[in-house]
Amino acid sequence: MIIRALAVGPMMSNCFILGCDRTKEAVVIDPGDDVDRILHMLAESKLKVKYIVNTHGHFDHVGGNKRQKDVTGAELLIHAGDAPMLEGAASSAASMGMRTEASPAPDRLLEDGDTLTVGDITLTVIHTAGHSAGGICLHTDGILFAGDTLFAGSIGRTDFPGGNHELLLSNIREKLYPLGDDIRVFTGHGPETTIGRERRFNPFVNDL
Repeated sequence: MIIRALAVGPMMSNCFILGCDRTKEAVVIDPGDDVDRILHMLAESKLKVKYIVNTHGHFDHVGGNKRQKDVTGAELLIHAGDAPMLEGAASSAASMGMRTEASPAPDRLLEDGDTLTVGDITLTVIHTAGHSAGGICLHTDGILFAGDTLFAGSIGRTDFPGGNHELLLSNIREKLYPLGDDIRVFTGHGPETTIGRERRFNPFVNDL
């Protein structure tokens, strides 16, 4: 398994590349900006992109969709709940004094429990609404790509349209914590963490 990470754009959103060592198939998760850097990483690892997946529809996670798709020809996937946000990414960025490209429409809509196969890797979609209506996480062996659902010591904001604080907490407790304490969590912003660390110490969803 190949995992590459880079923080992109002015909001330092984490973009992840997950690739299969054997087949060199890959998925790019949240190409929010700096697509040239993402493409360079893909070329370094000799990876071919099968999917582009947005964990949610906020502009800082989808701003590179168009160019990433134009260059790689990969399928663009997002949960149905956030698909309408893609077209408005540019205006959303402008409202915060930033610039980005509007995203093309998704090729496929994701739902809770869907699976994506990239070479020998299978990713399971976990719908974790709360930061946004269509927020998702992606789970594979020992690893969770959490988007803006769960951070190291924090959680995603819930004051944007489609946000729901109680629903976010419920999804973290009921869908993510049971995955196991040893799960490595790659977050949408900031450093990596683990489920165990967050279950014990996260002040927003502390079980103890």
